[in-house]
Amino acid sequence: MRHATRTRRRLRLVSIAASFAALAMVASSCGGDDDGNGDAGDGNGDEGDTAAEGDAADGMGVDDGSTITMWTRAATEAQSQRLVDAYNESHENQVELTVVPTDDYLPRLGTAAGAGELPDVVGLDVVFVPQFTTVGAFLDITDRIEALPFADSIAPSHVDVGTFEDRKHVVPHTMDLSVYFYNKDLYEQAGLDPEQPPATLEEFAEHARAIDDLGDDVHGTFFGGNCPGCYVFTWWPSIWADGHEVMNDDGTEAMLDSPEAQAVYDVWKGLVEDDVIAPGTQDEAGPTWTGVFPEGDIGIMPMPSTTLGLMPEDFETGVAPIRGIDGGESTFVGGDSVGIAANSEVPDQAWNFIAWTLSDEAQIEVVAANDDVVARTDLATNKYSEQDERLVTINEVAAQGRTPYTLKFWEAFNDPQGPWLPLVRGYVFGDGSTIEADNEAITAVLQSG
Repeated sequence: MRHATRTRRRLRLVSIAASFAALAMVASSCGGDDDGNGDAGDGNGDEGDTAAEGDAADGMGVDDGSTITMWTRAATEAQSQRLVDAYNESHENQVELTVVPTDDYLPRLGTAAGAGELPDVVGLDVVFVPQFTTVGAFLDITDRIEALPFADSIAPSHVDVGTFEDRKHVVPHTMDLSVYFYNKDLYEQAGLDPEQPPATLEEFAEHARAIDDLGDDVHGTFFGGNCPGCYVFTWWPSIWADGHEVMNDDGTEAMLDSPEAQAVYDVWKGLVEDDVIAPGTQDEAGPTWTGVFPEGDIGIMPMPSTTLGLMPEDFETGVAPIRGIDGGESTFVGGDSVGIAANSEVPDQAWNFIAWTLSDEAQIEVVAANDDVVARTDLATNKYSEQDERLVTINEVAAQGRTPYTLKFWEAFNDPQGPWLPLVRGYVFGDGSTIEADNEAITAVLQSG
């Protein structure tokens, strides 16, 4: 029986290797890249999970001088390297980090998973985590997570999207959120209170219109109008903020033609029709969409939180949560999750590193010290973020954020040739007459084998 289970697991891992090979052109436009238990085990039999789990279920794992291998994609190299360096300086274990070009990362992970040769610690763009957890590529770390003294404070979205059959497989590694950036100088010039950012999506539009009325080269807002991942990252939070969904729970049915979703599109469509959007919006495919606001001529726009450090000093930048039609707040929680490979021979040592990255020491002295988003809600205000209220805002909204769960995220939503882009562009720049058919096309992709 165990042999049959191992065979099934290996066949499924080979299957994802083949499917990820088709993702070689995966772009970095989703989620801020601009920037059960199942069959998971130790690779040698189902009983291996329980033994390894029990060895380290009492806390922080084992630090005995072992070598731990880790892979990360180039998009998150800086954050990963800082954590690895700090860990290696203070622990007997040593982490060997391999950085893979972002566009090559998914195919390489898929191939390694199929061969049972993943590194001990795997960092992975959070939106693609379900494609690995559902085939047993990650070790079940439920008990390890729950044994942590700060378990209830770990930012939930990464953990949730990595939960399969009620078992947890990953925790946050790096966090990137979508938030409103607004130009306080332009707010003042337009007669708006720079300390009162929009409380609803409708108010967002009102502020954008007021700033656009300043004329000259000033524009109300901007967005990546030909960038599928940009829409996902910055518009879906407005749907979530009102308590609505973009897909069903298992990510197999799209709800992007709902009245609630259309209400969000209508706000943006109105801004387009009233020429409140800066030139170039309709053709912006993603590579330069975050470079427009820092030029100082845009009033307000949703962008990745990681761009805060790129804001110029010649005008004052405010940060606020993304709002829904009725208010509320939400964010698309992007970045990378991290887990232990099912084939790892040093799972307790790998957990020692992962658990440490979530500790007060790492989250404050490595993550917060470099103005990155902390992965724990209880550390939203810390000695570094309290020096900049914008960082507190970004850290706090993480608890309200979402990461969508689906096995077909790339094909349905991030692929420029996929069905999501025609839906949203057809609505905002066209007459919206094909929205139901487009939504059905998305569902067909979500349900494809």
